[in-house]
Amino acid sequence: MRIAFIGLGIMGGPMAGHLQRGGHDVVVFNRTQSKAEAWVAEYGGRSALTPREAAADADVVCACVGADHDVREVTVGDEGAFPAMKADAIFVDHTTASAAVARELYGAARARGLHFIDAPVSGGQAGAQKGQLSVMCGGDAEPFARIEPVLRGYGKSVVRIGDSGAGQLCKMVNQLCIAGLVQGLAEGLHFAQNAGLDVPAVISVISKGAAQSWQMENRWQTMVDGKFEFGFAVDWMRKDLGIVLEEARRNGSRLPVAALVDQFYAQIQARGGARWDTSSLIALLDNQ
Repeated sequence: MRIAFIGLGIMGGPMAGHLQRGGHDVVVFNRTQSKAEAWVAEYGGRSALTPREAAADADVVCACVGADHDVREVTVGDEGAFPAMKADAIFVDHTTASAAVARELYGAARARGLHFIDAPVSGGQAGAQKGQLSVMCGGDAEPFARIEPVLRGYGKSVVRIGDSGAGQLCKMVNQLCIAGLVQGLAEGLHFAQNAGLDVPAVISVISKGAAQSWQMENRWQTMVDGKFEFGFAVDWMRKDLGIVLEEARRNGSRLPVAALVDQFYAQIQARGGARWDTSSLIALLDNQ
């Protein structure tokens, strides 16, 4: 397919690379043009100067940008993709954004004879590089069926959750589960250290039982070592939790643990850890 990819950050760059190496004809756009040029040098394909230029004649346009306002800018903004997209083309938004903006842009796309799929991802930078992301999608069934094989270029799991916005709501569930889990892991490691236990031995046992998680297996050692230069940044998690808590107020969900963990991350930001990864919650317990 002819595919445009907008946003070449730590997630979007590798994702677009999988598409190009998978045989698609890919044109990329990034606000920092040097990143687009570096991507072309590494993967091939072509770069464009605007989202509109990138989207011209594309069968599928993918985006992985920052937040709601960024998604609006690259779709319906002055140089946005929608006006350049051909009839029946599909816009796939991998940004973690609100369900409200997904539904808004779904309506705007349909009014132009286009399709819009909200498709946030989980798996982090490593998952993007390995092509092993989980992709949770919201939107109409027919365009989803058309783009599912494309998304499998970097997704080990690609699932249509429901109508427009459902992908973003599913990502909110994902972030809720991670937030509570990381705090629990931080407290468990902190307790084990203060109890004088052999932490590697503890992990070797409990990671084979009901407490097992990706976070435990991949982050326990760096958490104990006070190293937080990996994975998903605190700033991004707070953005995501803000979206979750706003949606919870709308639908009446009670999220006391998520609200508490959000405040813990605010403390990490205040201590200069805005770019630390989310496992840095342990730093508040260890007084590092």
